[in-house]
Parts: sequence; structure tokens; C-alpha cells
Amino acid sequence: MTGRGGATGDGAGHGRLFGALTILVVTALAVALVQGWGRGTSRAKADHSASPAAAVPVVLSGTDLAFIQLMIPMNDQALAFFSYLDSSAATTPALRELAGRLTSTHRAELAELRSLLAAGDVTEENIHEGHQMPGMITELRVADVRAAPAAEFGPRVVTLIREHLAQSAVVARSEQESGGSDRTKALAAGLERSRNEELVLLDAVPGADSVQE
Repeated sequence: MTGRGGATGDGAGHGRLFGALTILVVTALAVALVQGWGRGTSRAKADHSASPAAAVPVVLSGTDLAFIQLMIPMNDQALAFFSYLDSSAATTPALRELAGRLTSTHRAELAELRSLLAAGDVTEENIHEGHQMPGMITELRVADVRAAPAAEFGPRVVTLIREHLAQSAVVARSEQESGGSDRTKALAAGLERSRNEELVLLDAVPGADSVQE
């Protein structure tokens, strides 16, 4: 049995490895895409320019872009899952409360991530659409949760959330170690702190610490 403590074992080692590989692969993709992108033709969402911080230009490195372009879909898909949990009759009050708290932090992070793209004058593109990335809450995995017997619903939800939070923290650490933009690295540091706090909250959900990863 492992709660969050499992992060010190083999599972965490594999998570860090996947995280490092993810950043390396995605950085290469991001750099290639940036070379082909035009500047000043952003199709980012209308609320990107709403943040005052977006008015301050930022130079984004390939690693910065890889981090941002990975975290946006990770958070987007996580938010869709949290919304499902909030509406599902199978969700316990403890999980519903957790989903509400995660929704708040993930929405705030998305606003900052998109603000960084706008400040870097970079078009928002979901280069990971359809990818089965570590920590990504995909439609396939959500379908698995929806189809779970009542007794397995909670454990599957916990597993999915734990993997998302843990992998997000790994990706954020990689950005702090290899990123170029101070503003992006500061966002990554805050995101990692949030994820570690959220993992503690997850472990406080009744029965969560007994769920195997």
C-alpha cells in the first residue's frame, strides 16, 4: 500500500524518468513548432489579454514553451474531470470538496500559463492532442472511471488524480531546473508547491492512503 509516501520508492523514480523524458521530447516538438510559427498571429483564447501581466514581454525558451504547452492541456483535461466529479452521484462529499479546491488552483494556473504565452507572443496550440502523456487525464481513462463498479469508483478516481498531481510536480521541477524565463520558472515553483499540498489533501480523503499506485 502506498499513499503519497510511495513517491520515495520505485514509482517515484519511474515518474521522474517519465517526467524527464516528457520534457526532452516536448521541448524538441515545441522548438520545431516555434520555428514554423508566425509571430503576432495568436489564436489564443480571448481572455489571454485580460491579465495585466501579459503586457510585459517575456522571452520563452524551448523548455519554457514545452512546459507551458504541456501544462495547459493537462490542466484543461483535469478541469473537465473535476467538473464530472462534481456532478456525479457516485462522488463522495470528500472527493467533491477536493475537486472543488483543485478546480480553483488549476483555473488560476491556466490563466497564468496563457498569460505567459501572450507575453511571449506565441500562438496557443495543443500539440499534445490525442497523446497518452503521463499524468494526462485522458478521455479513455475518464471512461474507465465512469464504467467502474461502485466499489471501484473511489479508488480509480484517487489513482487518476494522484498520477496527475505527481506528474505535474515532476514537470514543474524540470522547468525550474532547465527553463530560461524567470517568470515561467517562478510559476513552475508555485505549481510544484500547490501539487505537493494537493497530494496531502488527497491523502486526507477517507480511504485514499490505502489505494495502490
